[in-house]
Amino acid sequence: MEIALEKTLVVVDSQNSIYQESLDVQETCAFGDQTVPFRITKKRLYGGVQDGLDVVEIDSGKLRFTVLLSKGMNVLKASCDDVELKWDSPVDGPVHPKFVPIFAPNGCGWLEGFCEWIARCGLESNGAPEFDSNGALKYPLHGRLSNLPARYVEITYDLESGIIKLTGEILETSVFGHKFLFKVVYTVRVGSSKLRVEDSVTNLLNTDDEFELLYHINTGYPLVSPGAKFIAPFAKMCPRDQNAVSELPQWDVFVNPEPGRPETCYFFDLTSDEEGATSVALLGDSRERGVSLTFSKKDFPYFILWKTQRPNGDIYVSGMEPAINFPNTRSFEKRNGRVMPIAAKETKNFWFEFDVLTDKQQVEECASRISALQKGCVGQIEAFPIPAWCE
Repeated sequence: MEIALEKTLVVVDSQNSIYQESLDVQETCAFGDQTVPFRITKKRLYGGVQDGLDVVEIDSGKLRFTVLLSKGMNVLKASCDDVELKWDSPVDGPVHPKFVPIFAPNGCGWLEGFCEWIARCGLESNGAPEFDSNGALKYPLHGRLSNLPARYVEITYDLESGIIKLTGEILETSVFGHKFLFKVVYTVRVGSSKLRVEDSVTNLLNTDDEFELLYHINTGYPLVSPGAKFIAPFAKMCPRDQNAVSELPQWDVFVNPEPGRPETCYFFDLTSDEEGATSVALLGDSRERGVSLTFSKKDFPYFILWKTQRPNGDIYVSGMEPAINFPNTRSFEKRNGRVMPIAAKETKNFWFEFDVLTDKQQVEECASRISALQKGCVGQIEAFPIPAWCE
């Protein structure tokens, strides 16, 4: 009897009333004379602000990461060998969306649930909160996507190839409003240090629409700490505001924490290779650990570096943020042509890939690749915010 090497497990299917509260898969993959174990678990969290959250944890035998099914399919944290990809948010999370007041009157309720390594911002809007002429909230900070649950989740793993996939579908919709289907696919290979993310946005309406999309990819201690460095190939960069202007001489390095230190943001037009791929990276203070992020500039024409350097636990974090627009108010981005149109029934696809760097040689090779993307282009650093980029 032939044994199926590829298996698919449906853990959430709200349309067909399928739900698995717990799951524990422990298998091994053989690559030549090497056998690598992996594990996939699914559970529901109880108690406190995490109460009711569904999570899937994948341990590929090398890379480990935790996905919040109930919260935009965001990644809470990841690790590879001794490299941790997470940050110590003041929010004691993860936080179930029912405890996140997205539409708080000040527009910033999203921050009450913000603690993930990968957090999605969109889709109707993804930037600063915006208010109408009467002072009523029109668009909340960073939109709804990160606080919507997956309606469908499946796990696929192949014992021959070692490929593990976690797929989720989310609806962002309202009567007389938008109707977006957002699909997420995480792919990791058993024994690999790489994680690929493939997302898509489908307009389910019979009329054309438009959307915004930005990713917060947040890393803090221990990888990002005083002495850490950010590297990126760029044609042009500018500080977002006066706080960023004042710290421009050290925009790419991380310094000693200071209580109450303002956040700073830098906006980029990155360079890319002939296929449109580009990479950025965060390197630890010893330059022997790091993480690279590779993506298509055709998908994400804009990039943001966010830095907040207060004592750890207050906020010491770096955000690498590929985006289709800058995180200003939606009306400002609309006026400047950075809200993406999407036709009726059309699907837009996006991808990015992480590689965790666990030794000095990998760090040096990553830095060389990024340096090669800068060749032939002198990166222009603007001394002040660019009016068309910064609100």
